Amino acid sequence: MEWIQYVIILLVLIVITLVIVKLNSKDFSSEVNKLVKYLGGKDNIINAECNMSRFKVILKDTSIVDKEGIQKLGAKGIVEIDNQLKIIFGRDAKQLKEYIKGIIK
Repeated sequence: MEWIQYVIILLVLIVITLVIVKLNSKDFSSEVNKLVKYLGGKDNIINAECNMSRFKVILKDTSIVDKEGIQKLGAKGIVEIDNQLKIIFGRDAKQLKEYIKGIIK
């Protein structure tokens, strides 16, 4: 009979974990959509790349970028060189690149 309690506890933990993962993925896609908006919209993005913790995006027009908004999303730093921004996002950089590449196609 004791094993039934352990099975129930395990199932509850699995359900809680799945709910947390689902909520985090919704937040991530929402944040990426905000990032695209702050970058001037998907039509302003030419290409996106990542290198370790840095997210590099090549833009048509950097003057319409909301750098303050990007920093509010968690960017630890932004460097602008010509028509590109290098944004330090940490471990999310690769995931950001993949998501944005899917949007701009």
